[in-house]
Amino acid sequence: MLNVAVVGDRDSIWGFKALGMEIHAVNNNEEALAALHTLCNSEYGAIFVTENYARQLGEEINALEEFITLYPSIVIIPSHHGSEGLGMQKVKSVVEKALGFDIFKSRDPE
Repeated sequence: MLNVAVVGDRDSIWGFKALGMEIHAVNNNEEALAALHTLCNSEYGAIFVTENYARQLGEEINALEEFITLYPSIVIIPSHHGSEGLGMQKVKSVVEKALGFDIFKSRDPE
C-alpha cells in the first residue's frame, strides 16, 4: 500500500495528520527539498507540497518529476495564507500537455 505525505510549514500541514497522512514540517527550502528527495525515493503514492515552497522550488520539483515513472505524484496545495494559484496552473499545464489544448479556456458559443 502506498503512503501519502505532506510537506510544508507546520501551520499549513498540521491538520493533515488527523487524516492519517505523514507530515513533514519544514522551515526552509533546503529542508523542503531534502524531504521531497527522501519521499520520492520511498513508498509514496502522493506527496502534497504547499504553494509557498513549491513556488520557490519549482525547478527542483520539475527535475524530480522528470525521473518519476508512475509514483509518487507531486500535488501542489495552498498554504494557510491562501491560494497563490500555483496548484491550478500546474493542473492546467498537465491537462494541456496531455490533451493538446486548454480545457479551462472559455469558448464562444457558436
